[in-house]
Amino acid sequence: MESSRSMGFLSWKYSHYFYFLMVKDRNIVVNCTLCGGSKSLSTSKTSNSNLMKHLQKQHASTKLVEKEPEGDSSSVDAIPAKQRKLDFGQPAAQSITQPQLHRLIARYVVEDMKPISTVESHAFRQLISHIPVRGRAGKAPFRKTFSSFLDQEYANMGSELKNTLDMVEYISTTADIWTVHNKSFLGVTAHWINAQNMKREKAALACRRFMGRHTYDSIASELDNINSSHGLSFQITSTVTDNGSNFVKAFKVYQPPPESDDSEYEEDEVTFVSIGDVLQNGADDADDAISLPPHQRCASHTMNLISCTDVEKWLLSEAATKTIYRSATTKCAGLWNKASRSTVAAEIVEDIITKKLLVPCTTRWNSFYNALERISKIPLVELNTISSTLQLKCFNEREHQCIREYCAVMKPLTVALDILQGEDHCFYGTLLPTLESLMTKTLAVKNGLQILVGLPDAVSKQGLHILGSEDALLAAVTLPKFKLRWVHDQARKDLAKARLLVECRKLLPEQDQLQPGTSATNTTQHPGSSKEDEFFSFEENEDIYATAEGEVAEYLKSGATGLDSLNHFPMIKKLSLKLNAATPSSAPVERLFSLGNLILTPKRNKLSDHKFEKLLLLRYNFTLKVTSNLK
Repeated sequence: MESSRSMGFLSWKYSHYFYFLMVKDRNIVVNCTLCGGSKSLSTSKTSNSNLMKHLQKQHASTKLVEKEPEGDSSSVDAIPAKQRKLDFGQPAAQSITQPQLHRLIARYVVEDMKPISTVESHAFRQLISHIPVRGRAGKAPFRKTFSSFLDQEYANMGSELKNTLDMVEYISTTADIWTVHNKSFLGVTAHWINAQNMKREKAALACRRFMGRHTYDSIASELDNINSSHGLSFQITSTVTDNGSNFVKAFKVYQPPPESDDSEYEEDEVTFVSIGDVLQNGADDADDAISLPPHQRCASHTMNLISCTDVEKWLLSEAATKTIYRSATTKCAGLWNKASRSTVAAEIVEDIITKKLLVPCTTRWNSFYNALERISKIPLVELNTISSTLQLKCFNEREHQCIREYCAVMKPLTVALDILQGEDHCFYGTLLPTLESLMTKTLAVKNGLQILVGLPDAVSKQGLHILGSEDALLAAVTLPKFKLRWVHDQARKDLAKARLLVECRKLLPEQDQLQPGTSATNTTQHPGSSKEDEFFSFEENEDIYATAEGEVAEYLKSGATGLDSLNHFPMIKKLSLKLNAATPSSAPVERLFSLGNLILTPKRNKLSDHKFEKLLLLRYNFTLKVTSNLK
């Protein structure tokens, strides 16, 4: 019993400096071996603090050494202590395998966009060596082996992506050319709606090195190669690009020829050609084989042009606004130049308004608006204090008012741009409702203006030409979130409903299975009916039309707004999957280039174009699936 009570003392790391004597009530009595006498010390059975204080005071000059743990505890008549010690050693069952370790390293390198040479870093290999692998310590692969592993992961990603795209009926793509470090790359991303869960999905198809001049025919050839290599030549509903003349011409020239109804009546004729002519015109035949999908211009790029070019043209064309707008923006530019080029000027601005001035970027109009908005929110007194301190011209009240009115009119446009540049929840059908709300909100600001009274009308007028797209109208109607709620004109509502009904009727003959309660034919089958009876079975147009009209009416009457509600309307769902596969803007491919800019840094100038594309596509597509077998 005494030995069990003294177990806490015996397991203490400095107990070898004391000789155990006895247990007295709630304490234990020991002798100090360092004192050399028979003086006894008393301490609690649950705490050795008294003994530790004795060592620190009486034997401060002695270097205390912890006792080695005893391998065999059977020599002590001990009952286990009240509180068990926790074993933090990892069981063998929880250790990982070497392939799993390689996938973890691949995820770290790819997701954080580290150089491949990271695996040869001494510190990194030392870190990996402490990861328990079944049977031995972890071992990081060397660079050559790791590169081969990444190549295999890229091949697996390509196979998985192809299998996924083969099951998708409607796909849209975005394309653009990116130039960095005197190199050009053609990037292509794919977008579609998962028919099972009705969620937006995406993938990067390519980011290939683009050699030579950016001519329309070279762009068309490379795009056609990318589409063909993924087997998407007949699945792409549209390709979204910016308004660059080379892209616009490429899609205009290499559109597939329209189908002619008279071709089936023409007689086949045998034509003899010279082999020499065939060899000589081989390049022309290759150009004729190129076929690009329908083209769709980036809505965000178009709206940026409206805000940068058309709006500024209107401001400078009106005598009442030209002088004051130029004067206000010139003074703002002086502030931006001072604050961005001088640290003293930046400190003066921050001391007065406790904020920094935003400097606009030449390639994005949003940055110009944000910079003006920051200035518009500064009180005129503080703004002029900054200007006078920096020895710049001060603003007058009309100039400050002009800046505030400009920001008020253009604010709905910035919100619309943010919506249209979305990727996960933005569909092509979002375009027209967004533009409709943009014009409504812009015109609503008109009553409170004093200087820029005509600016709301100028902004709304520039957006009218986009509203004429019939596909965009139908795409918006097939989104349960919008339907016809955003259309205010009754004539336009009737037109949209009629278009939806026509498209649904076109889909009816393609339906393999009809909905319960409907029938495509009204023929009665009798026992022993011959093939002749089946041959003369005719469809009842009235039943078909009634089916389409019933589904359209039920859909428009339904109050559900989620995409999953389309599962109850198969014809409208099929239309929505086709029309809303596209995104309104080409922002996704620009985000692909943003990732590429983090990989292709100046310090990695020896990275090959092919290896760069592999790392970028692995990062964009299936990074999270690298360690899926560990979950």
